[in-house]
Amino acid sequence: MNRETVLSERRNGVALLTLNRPDKRNAFNDQQYDDLREALADAETDDTIKVAVITGAPGAFSAGQDLSEMGTARTYDDAGPHGFGPFVDRLSAFQKPLLAAVNGVGVGIGLTMLLHCDIVYMAQSARIRAPFVSLGLVPEAGSSLLLQVIVGPQIAAELLYTSAWIDAERAVDLGLAAGAFDDDELLNRTLEQAAEIARQPLAALRRTKQLLLDVRSEALAAARRREEPAMGSLIGSPANAEAIRAFREKRSPDFTGM
Repeated sequence: MNRETVLSERRNGVALLTLNRPDKRNAFNDQQYDDLREALADAETDDTIKVAVITGAPGAFSAGQDLSEMGTARTYDDAGPHGFGPFVDRLSAFQKPLLAAVNGVGVGIGLTMLLHCDIVYMAQSARIRAPFVSLGLVPEAGSSLLLQVIVGPQIAAELLYTSAWIDAERAVDLGLAAGAFDDDELLNRTLEQAAEIARQPLAALRRTKQLLLDVRSEALAAARRREEPAMGSLIGSPANAEAIRAFREKRSPDFTGM
């Protein structure tokens, strides 16, 4: 089932989910959070699907939160909660193997969602970045925990404090990605690995994924409980407002005195 902002394709036990806001470099608004959450839910409950792969429409993996829509997003209506929080709930508890094919820039949620994927592959030209401090904010989606677990506390601090770009080669070296491929080979190589996994028995895949999740589930939940009020306290702060103004005005932010 194709949704407005996420395309879904089934291939021999593999669900290929493509972020589809190319005019926004696949940046997330509430609709895309909802669409990807629903696509993951469909893949999880469909017993013909054993593996899911997330990628982006050509031009980017995801440029992160759509800053042009900040302040206008809906979070709740009669149908229930929407947006970022429910999406991360679904992503972090997804019960089947989850792969990512990072075909371009991954910023913000375009990086932090990768920390919840079981296997990440990147195009040679792709770059990822955790820009939160440069936006006057703090890490999201449990990344204050998961980034340290994957790369160690010092490298995590360096990446978060500086908002530095991470190219594909360094991502592999740091353990943020399992491999890097030529741009025109990335998706096929990722789907080949997904198809190999899909040859395995579903019950064993599910139980193995649950064991992997159980190791970190309590610590991850605690990290998110710490992050969310910290994020809420800084959204709309002078530094955050300046960062968003600078983004819209296409200039560098000035945090002098902040």
